[in-house]
Amino acid sequence: MKKLHFFAAIIGIIVMSMAFYSCEKNASGRNTLSLVDDGTVMTMAQEQYTAFLNENPPVTGTPEADKVARVSTRVIGGVQQYLSDIGQSGLVSGYQWEFNLINNEQANAWCMPGGKIVVYSGILPLTATDDELAVVVGHEIAHAVLKHGNERLSQQLLASYGGAALSTLMSQNPSDAQQLFAAAFGVGSTLGTLAFSRKQETESDEAGLYYMAYAKYNPNAAVTFWEKMQQQSTANPPEILSTHPSDDTRIADIKTFLPKAMEYYNKQQ
Repeated sequence: MKKLHFFAAIIGIIVMSMAFYSCEKNASGRNTLSLVDDGTVMTMAQEQYTAFLNENPPVTGTPEADKVARVSTRVIGGVQQYLSDIGQSGLVSGYQWEFNLINNEQANAWCMPGGKIVVYSGILPLTATDDELAVVVGHEIAHAVLKHGNERLSQQLLASYGGAALSTLMSQNPSDAQQLFAAAFGVGSTLGTLAFSRKQETESDEAGLYYMAYAKYNPNAAVTFWEKMQQQSTANPPEILSTHPSDDTRIADIKTFLPKAMEYYNKQQ
């Protein structure tokens, strides 16, 4: 029995050591677990993105589709300029940006690794202006740039496979790797709908403001957008029971980020 406890302790130490040495700072400066390589993740993301669009044909040739294209293109430019200014252009060096509007009544949007963006038509009534749509697009891109999905996938790799690298699992057991990827990014009917942690959501709110500011969209639109979301959210659980910040907390946090975002915005004018 003592031997079992001893070996369990040794394994625990090994796993913790792997987690410690596999940490890296994301673009916000927070230490995150990283057991996945960008190349493998982006290849898997492209496959899932293509499959999703095959089942959900993009809307083209409409004013709404033109708006999504216009805003997404400008925000992507803002992302690239912002990252260049802070010396982190490498974070998106391998990205092949794509953006599409699909018909879906959900008020949702998402961005997968490699810059694979989808906007659902259901969110457009809440984004009357280009500035408000830029809030949404900037926020979702920030999740990808900050590698929040990669972080969640790494946590699942550590929990289920003791910290094996994704590329190793992909070569040895590709079906398991695909299942973990699906769980981390919500692939399938729930693609883009899985909740990020509160910390990740707040990080993306802040970074998204900076991206849209660099794209010459007014960051103050974030307050009006989230106030609309607050009015629509009649069945939200208490914040303590949710992985997302409450609308009140989110709006309050955004207001603390606005002075810096507006400084960036004013410099672009």
